[in-house]
Amino acid sequence: MTSAATHPATLSWRDVPRVPLHESLGAARHMRRDMLGVVGSRFERHGPVVRQGAGPMRMVNLAGPDAARMLLLDREGIFSAKRSWDLIMGRIFTGGLLLRDGDDHRMHRRLLREAFRTPALESYLERMNPMLDDMLRGWDGDDAFLAFPRLKALTLDIACRVFLGMELGEDTRRLNEAFEATVAASMSVLRLPIPGLEFDRGLRGRRFMIEQFEQWIPERRRQRGEDFFSRFCHAVGDDGRPLEDQEIIDHLIFLMMAAHDTTTSTLTSLLYELAAQPEWQERVREEVRGFGKPAIGFEDLLKLPDTAAVIQETLRRYPPLSTIPRVSTAPFEFAGCQIPADVMVVIYPIHTHHMSEWWSDPFRFDPERFLPGRAEHERHSHSYIPFGGGNHMCLGLRFAEMQIKAVLFQLVQRYRWSVPAGYSMPVQQAPISKPTDGLPLRVEAIRS
Repeated sequence: MTSAATHPATLSWRDVPRVPLHESLGAARHMRRDMLGVVGSRFERHGPVVRQGAGPMRMVNLAGPDAARMLLLDREGIFSAKRSWDLIMGRIFTGGLLLRDGDDHRMHRRLLREAFRTPALESYLERMNPMLDDMLRGWDGDDAFLAFPRLKALTLDIACRVFLGMELGEDTRRLNEAFEATVAASMSVLRLPIPGLEFDRGLRGRRFMIEQFEQWIPERRRQRGEDFFSRFCHAVGDDGRPLEDQEIIDHLIFLMMAAHDTTTSTLTSLLYELAAQPEWQERVREEVRGFGKPAIGFEDLLKLPDTAAVIQETLRRYPPLSTIPRVSTAPFEFAGCQIPADVMVVIYPIHTHHMSEWWSDPFRFDPERFLPGRAEHERHSHSYIPFGGGNHMCLGLRFAEMQIKAVLFQLVQRYRWSVPAGYSMPVQQAPISKPTDGLPLRVEAIRS
């Protein structure tokens, strides 16, 4: 990346290819269901730099791994995550780690990082395995089995026990609904607190979560538990002061969303692909059986090459976060185009993950592309970005990978699952990838 002030771009901002207003409005209706199709078509017609919007709502879409590297590494410090995410989810996920910049972001990231260091992860897995043993029972007894809601309840329960140190019981359903409403509201077109509208449901979901966490904070401040919630209530910032109640609540709401919603998305897509590709399901099953134990140990996490490749390929095909935005705070140049300050700059991992320049037969499920000998993800440092990158790299990626492997390790030993012949999962690609039909599966117990 070079400064536009010292190296004038070939094209001025005014001359950068632009999506007509009527096309933008038409595409907006399809972005949730088919973001990959809309974005792919746009870049095929207009090139790697495409602007849209006018006046105060200027936006530019950038394509390819070079754009991802420039935006995520941000070596010149000119891209604001806070300003972009504030516009998208600031009223819903206020104060979350993703909605912070600079020293403020570094300080809060340091505090949150304690929840994801190796000793903490080991303790989470130790608690998680017996939970999974109980949660996965009876999946073969449901003739109308829907994978997405079942996995969503499972990951929420794990997040509540591991991070909050509590079992919510009947409150689990309401908390799940609140999280669902807040995530959906982050993509609302009409952002008005009008009863019945999606955005209003998200605001009410946030208020419900605030009320819940406010009730629990005093006890956590009095005691020193081992869960993340308790530790965070005793954490102090760089200035030596304890975090305010609202800061704790803001981080908990964002962490709980990130810890269970994106993992649910990946697990659901993973179960679909393994149902549609039974040979890979069996390959993972045989790899897991080789360990000769019912649950995965922490020392086993890096000894599952086929399982890891299946997870990576799922994340390539269905990145939970299909869009990464920033706001430029200074002019810059990319691909021969001059882009001014105060522009929303957007990259699309889902599009980068399907570029034929970097991936062979990119629309085919092919985990072997991640195995030694091919390693297609190593062709470019930023052609594979399911967890983002740079200073805002997903803080919980190790926890997410561990949880997915722990679930799959037990699941493949208990059950075989399938989809009807000819079935193709209908996917909502934004704001979080998920099936629009809940993903119906036929689940059969494996008899020993």
